[in-house]
Amino acid sequence: MITIFALLVLDVLFQVLSRYILRTSFTWTEEFARFSLIWMTIVGAAYLNAKREHLSMDFLYQKFSASNKKIASILIEVLIFLFAAIVMVIGGFNLVYTTLHLEQLSGTLRIPLGYVYAILPISGLLIMCFSIYHISNIYTNKTNN
Repeated sequence: MITIFALLVLDVLFQVLSRYILRTSFTWTEEFARFSLIWMTIVGAAYLNAKREHLSMDFLYQKFSASNKKIASILIEVLIFLFAAIVMVIGGFNLVYTTLHLEQLSGTLRIPLGYVYAILPISGLLIMCFSIYHISNIYTNKTNN
């Protein structure tokens, strides 16, 4: 994520400097920034899932007893696993396959869009692995959640 963010910052900085110093605008910088932001966001979601720092509303959860918290935590991780499997991995692989099969290219950079969309199944697989890890920790009481 740090590398992607650094490339994003350099890209936007280059665009701003070229626009005001060189008085010209490079069209590829906007598209690269958009793709970098997509990748950083999706990888960031997997990272936050790994650290268990994703957005959650836990008002009701905090009212549960310890045994109900354990059940709720497992249910939440199973739902996260299913979402990642169905939407990100299966849907993502389908999107990647379709765009590569149809040979869709990005407008300016002319790279296959399947490569841009490949981050979906990759991050989905990471989220699935982290969910399995979290469930195993819940069973062995290694977490406070």
